[in-house]
Amino acid sequence: IHPGCFLCVSRVVKFRRTGESSRSEEEDGISGEHEVQIQGVRTELEPVELGDGAAVPKEFANPTDDTFMVEDAVEAIGFGKFQWKLSVITGLAWANAMEMMILSILAPQLHCEWRLPSWQVALLTSVVFVGMMSSSTLWGNISDQYGRKTGLKISVLWTLYYGILSGFAPIYSWILVLRGLVGFGIGGVPQSVTLYAEFLPMKARAKCILLIEVFWALGTVFEVLLAVVVMPTLGWRWLLILSALPLLLFAGLCFWLPESARYDVLSGNQEKALATLKRIATENGAPMPLGKLVVSRQEDRGKMRDLFTPHFRWTTLLLWFIWFSNAFSYYGLVLLTTELFQAGDVCSISSRRQEVKAKCSLTCEYLTEEDYTDLLWTTLSEFPGVLVTLWIIDRIGRKKTMALSFLIFSFCSLLLFLCVGRNVLTVLLFIARAFISGGFQAAYVYTPEVYPTATRALGLGSCSGMARVGALITPFIAQVMLESSVYLTLLVYSGCCLLAALASCFLPIETKGRGLQESSHKEWGQEMVGRGSHSPGESQE
Repeated sequence: IHPGCFLCVSRVVKFRRTGESSRSEEEDGISGEHEVQIQGVRTELEPVELGDGAAVPKEFANPTDDTFMVEDAVEAIGFGKFQWKLSVITGLAWANAMEMMILSILAPQLHCEWRLPSWQVALLTSVVFVGMMSSSTLWGNISDQYGRKTGLKISVLWTLYYGILSGFAPIYSWILVLRGLVGFGIGGVPQSVTLYAEFLPMKARAKCILLIEVFWALGTVFEVLLAVVVMPTLGWRWLLILSALPLLLFAGLCFWLPESARYDVLSGNQEKALATLKRIATENGAPMPLGKLVVSRQEDRGKMRDLFTPHFRWTTLLLWFIWFSNAFSYYGLVLLTTELFQAGDVCSISSRRQEVKAKCSLTCEYLTEEDYTDLLWTTLSEFPGVLVTLWIIDRIGRKKTMALSFLIFSFCSLLLFLCVGRNVLTVLLFIARAFISGGFQAAYVYTPEVYPTATRALGLGSCSGMARVGALITPFIAQVMLESSVYLTLLVYSGCCLLAALASCFLPIETKGRGLQESSHKEWGQEMVGRGSHSPGESQE
């Protein structure tokens, strides 16, 4: 304070930042009442509590401390133009849903065109998930070790290359290998959520992650519409090539993507992190906190053992089963939809299977225009799924949102036991898909929030890998077991989701209203507490 201004000073305002409670008192040796004597004037340091998720006011953008953390900067800068751009670019990567949705369209087409038995059709779907399962953890490790941007760019370019190449496959074995390589690349695309989440302020995080899930829904709808136009005229090869368009757009725009400032801080690259934060502040037209950026360097990033420390062991195991059940049920429903629409209803599918076996095991049916229309209607259910999840996730929390989604899907699966008509069948499939996709989206919100920056990409990658195990198994349930018993097939999906609902309730940590933890060396909750609204002791329910 300038000597000439001491008479004007009555109070000094001190901000307490996320995770600062223990650090500042230990380092400065200050506890209890803070008092400063300025030329005979007694001045109290008054702590100001900011509301949950509130940004630092512009007039106080520079706290009295000479240091700040990435979390402070992200909260102070807030949501703006930069995040909107980031939403579109990461959303393009997320539109790889087209590469997944194509499986339910490609399978019956190749079944007829190449006269494939049902087990080879199922294998064509499963090989994509084998690639995803084998690579998800690897991409997570790469993203934790070498950066989120690096892992995401490589995985998207890999998927783009082999996705286009698979359109030129001359025989079954070639397309089997190429689609497996496509799956290997898709395993890294969920890292777009890791990169995106680390630039979002706490108050906007859940809503924004859910909104980029809209790109997944748009991708599935666009794929069905593309199939309606392309399949009757150009054929399935052009459908495979054109389905890579969103990834091609991402490849052209990814040069704009910055590296995560949280990752740069953890890897000791302070100058690069500070430059990124200044760039965000400039684009958003918001003040940048002044002072020195705190660097909490951690060399041992992306280690699997960190997922099984006492604080995360139970969370990791439950999340693995939740992700498994999500993918098992979601992709199972996608494949079942095609089968059920071709049969008309559940009762017809049993009698039809018996007739087919009596005739020829290679009997096939091409998808009709009515099948595509109904497929489009059930695909549109992704949008109300997003809206419902968006409405409830910040009201009832992440855990209850996932549990509710699993319960409603399970109930709709049981209602399919009834011999309902095609219209009622479409409605039930619509509701079931809306809620299972909503549960999947809630898991994508919860998982990056619960793990620290040092293992966030690996945690998300390992969960994604377990999801692919479920997706790998589901074709043999939805396509092969269906030939033996449609009722047993529906019972398997319903029972799995009931168990997943219980697993969601037993998760030990609710991340609603929490910040993101940086280092895995600190106990969960030290950096996760919302500004002035929680205490570290409240980190677990």
